[in-house]
Amino acid sequence: MAPSRISPEPTAPSQLPTGLSPKQIATFWRDGYLVIPSYLSPETCQSLLSKTQELLTEFPLADHPMTRFTTGKDENGDTTSKQHVGDDYFLTSGDKVRFFFEDDAFDQETGELIKPKERAINKIGHNLHGLVPEFGNVSHAGSVGRRNAAIARDLGYKDPRLLQSMVICKQPEIGGAVNPHQDSTFLYTNRPSAVGFWIALEDATAENGCLSFAPGSHRRASINERFVRNEDGTGTTFVPIPKEEEQWPRDFEHAVDSTASSSSSDGNNEEYVLGEVKAGSLVLIHGNILHKSKKNTSRKGRIIYTFHLIEGEEHYDDRNWLQVPGGPSQFTKLDGTTA
Repeated sequence: MAPSRISPEPTAPSQLPTGLSPKQIATFWRDGYLVIPSYLSPETCQSLLSKTQELLTEFPLADHPMTRFTTGKDENGDTTSKQHVGDDYFLTSGDKVRFFFEDDAFDQETGELIKPKERAINKIGHNLHGLVPEFGNVSHAGSVGRRNAAIARDLGYKDPRLLQSMVICKQPEIGGAVNPHQDSTFLYTNRPSAVGFWIALEDATAENGCLSFAPGSHRRASINERFVRNEDGTGTTFVPIPKEEEQWPRDFEHAVDSTASSSSSDGNNEEYVLGEVKAGSLVLIHGNILHKSKKNTSRKGRIIYTFHLIEGEEHYDDRNWLQVPGGPSQFTKLDGTTA
């Protein structure tokens, strides 16, 4: 049976509200995601694509540790032993712009790169919003930043903080699968408060590895493990959260039907729906929802820009893999006041 597909909330580009409508808020809390078409103009998408190509072309290989990106999860959402190559490069990327390769961009026997570098990168991160103005202008600055701040307020944030941003390339033919996961596992606050703003710069389709979601799983799947720095700070690992401390969604002020159920889901028995979207679409992603994407074996890439918010009033500790100089207080405020 073919996977079902997400039906985006219709929003006419000329009538975009400042934040979210009551119906959109209800849909987000019911399903754990919300699709908003035509969030960015074609011109803005093209500008970001051009900047992405510039970054991919100009970054040097000479001193790159050839770090490859992995979530450390298998297709069932279970932890694997696979580690990042060049963990220090990954762990010190919180305040920098770093480049992470697709695993299949390398010859598996020799380890040599078999694709041109601009067609070999899985993602660019994690401080594009702070260091590349073109991306900052669609995350926290200007008119789009003000609208993002309004959306955050509509989702109940009191002190929304932007802690990471990425371009994900999903390269033609080698774009790796991303197995079922929850963003709050990787961006942990006590209580979970992460929300992703995922913006398609090119059409995302079933053919080129669009997202898939398990609707409502944010109310079934607790956060029962964390992705953290290991004890000596040289790499990363997953650590379990004791059963009595498992984390359910933060009860935001405007939550609708967000009370966690008494049952739990690990992602193995969920039904996923395809999230095919057009370029310019914004997808809001609850930090607890199970989502994934298949490998891109097509000849068409799928470049997106994404950034994540957490609630500044929640505790973000030094076990989290992503750290910046000065600590969490230095995460970018999303208050809509930046010119």
